[in-house]
Amino acid sequence: MKKLRIGLIGTGFMARAHSNAYKRIGDFFPELEYRPVLQAVCSRSPEKVKAFAKQWEYMAHETNWQAMVNREDIDAIDICAPNDTHAEIAIAAANAGKMVLCEKPLARTVAEAMPMVEAVENNGVKNTVWYNYRRVPAVTLAKQVIDSGKLGQIFHYRANFLQDWTINPNLPQGGEALWRLDVKAAGSGVTGDLLAHCIDTAMWLNGGIVDVSAVTETFIKERIHQETGKMEPVGIDDACIFHCHFENGSLGLFEATRYARGQKALKTFEINGEHASIRWDLHDQNRLGYFDHGDDSVVRGWRNIHVSDSDQPYIDHWWIPGVCIGYEHTFVHHAADFLKSLETGEPCSPTFQEAMETQKVCEAVLESAKTRSWQDTNVSWI
Repeated sequence: MKKLRIGLIGTGFMARAHSNAYKRIGDFFPELEYRPVLQAVCSRSPEKVKAFAKQWEYMAHETNWQAMVNREDIDAIDICAPNDTHAEIAIAAANAGKMVLCEKPLARTVAEAMPMVEAVENNGVKNTVWYNYRRVPAVTLAKQVIDSGKLGQIFHYRANFLQDWTINPNLPQGGEALWRLDVKAAGSGVTGDLLAHCIDTAMWLNGGIVDVSAVTETFIKERIHQETGKMEPVGIDDACIFHCHFENGSLGLFEATRYARGQKALKTFEINGEHASIRWDLHDQNRLGYFDHGDDSVVRGWRNIHVSDSDQPYIDHWWIPGVCIGYEHTFVHHAADFLKSLETGEPCSPTFQEAMETQKVCEAVLESAKTRSWQDTNVSWI
């Protein structure tokens, strides 16, 4: 067994998800040559980082990310800090020869992301971005179905990601818990936070996006900023709708909002092809909908495929057929794929270069909404 010593930066929601993944790998992926070691965790708050290290059994903790990057007992830096820190940390880590795993989105802007891509490539370090929904077994199965050609020519791709947690004019912006509402920290609102997931999944399943036409809206124009105590303009988008052309000629329709009352995390996609269609819903994530027009007409209809059998993606590592797995397992799968890539030498997708293309689409979406015009994305990696 070889060790991969992890230096985790951040102690929030994603830090917990990643830490859980690292701790589960050895139990459920025993065949892997590498094992993650929870070497050190970093946060600006001494109290929080000490408590996090104790809870998740990290061997050490830091309050300065530069110190973390410079530690000789760290092989890989995992960035779970706010978006405005991604570029500086990732570039420093790559220049120090560390592998880099980065939470999505890659950065706030394309200009910020470009030197990140250059840094990992120039230093030859392994890298990946945590677009975890690719690793939902049903979504991975959808990829296999599409690649098999069963759908035929693709005509339509539609996706959404709906939440409701910001429908409150008294909710402040900024600070540790609400940095996603602060444009300086987040870069954008639902576009970079929710639609980035939808876009990454879409391009993985259906190919590159050529151009976009978008509308965004900020429903509450001003909020108290927790760090200044002052009422300040809100710079992030609360909702976004865009349509697009894919490189394969199909049309795309995307929607994301934090103002869909009653929706906590409704993430769906549907793909309509010449011969068949597929659809998926995060609220029922172990099932894949499949319609095949080639079925006999008297029994033709949507199939409800329960993705829990050992011959379906990732499932052979878990329980008996018919027993479900959950959201947290997507991170276990991603971490396991990253460790496997160390053995094979293959990249662990999405790499920084691939995540850059999602960044380009996000930026084109925001520019389209701002200018009320179609915007090209210049996608090239598919």
